[in-house]
Amino acid sequence: MDLLRHLRFFVAVAEEGHFGHAADRLGMTQPPLSQGVQRLENRLGVTLLTRGSRGVRLTTAGADLLPRARTLLAGADEFAEAARRQRENRGAVRIGVLPALGDRQVAGLVAALRQPDPGARTVIVSTAATVDLVDAVSGGRLDCAVVHHPALLGDLGTSPVIKVPRKLLVPADHPAARKPSVRALRGLACAAAPRAHGTAAFDLLVDTLRERGLDPEFLPAPGDRDALSAVAAGRAFALSTDPEVRAPGVAVVDAEDALALRVRVVWPDPSPQPEVCAALETALREQR
Repeated sequence: MDLLRHLRFFVAVAEEGHFGHAADRLGMTQPPLSQGVQRLENRLGVTLLTRGSRGVRLTTAGADLLPRARTLLAGADEFAEAARRQRENRGAVRIGVLPALGDRQVAGLVAALRQPDPGARTVIVSTAATVDLVDAVSGGRLDCAVVHHPALLGDLGTSPVIKVPRKLLVPADHPAARKPSVRALRGLACAAAPRAHGTAAFDLLVDTLRERGLDPEFLPAPGDRDALSAVAAGRAFALSTDPEVRAPGVAVVDAEDALALRVRVVWPDPSPQPEVCAALETALREQR
């Protein structure tokens, strides 16, 4: 007996309250559906449904077992979906990156990881906050990831800290666009990734700005699109790792080394794909 198939019969009838409607929903005729529910009841040794002139009702046992049947079916569907992803991703490299890395840089990392034989490797990229990337690597859902430094990394393997230079984005009509300095940014908010995305890295940015005499308000901007919008509106300044970022109403000026983005490559320890982690670290340094 196909238990999952017959559980689907039971759930369909219970939800529709009618064998005919359930049969239509399942794309089958009514007799085999009714027989399937009876086989399930015989196997379980309990009556799940009562049949009457007004339709079908759940028995006490049926009402108790219905949510359990739904859970089993949902678990089976999730299992099949996970198997499908494994099948489609066989041989793929799964990497995670921060939203703070620009689109051009991420594309460069992917291109580098596909070398020397582009047809032999598929690279799947996930973009998420540091806390989520660390969790995904720890749980085996990613092979490696580029995350903020500093951050809580647990037992993960890590590369040395890599400093990625950043540009300062300021409103084009702001004095800092003509004479850039951190102090000249007073009066503007700072568009940056929310603190929840990487608490220690956010606090480091705050401390760095305060050391230079600036204590701005912060606007949530996980990536360049959000940051550029806030800067173009004249509300904020921002930092970008994309050296070629351009947008109307936005001036791009050099930022001092202390405002560079600090990152690490992290992986499960031991790494199932050490060559990929090493290639990602090398590519990240070259993308500077």
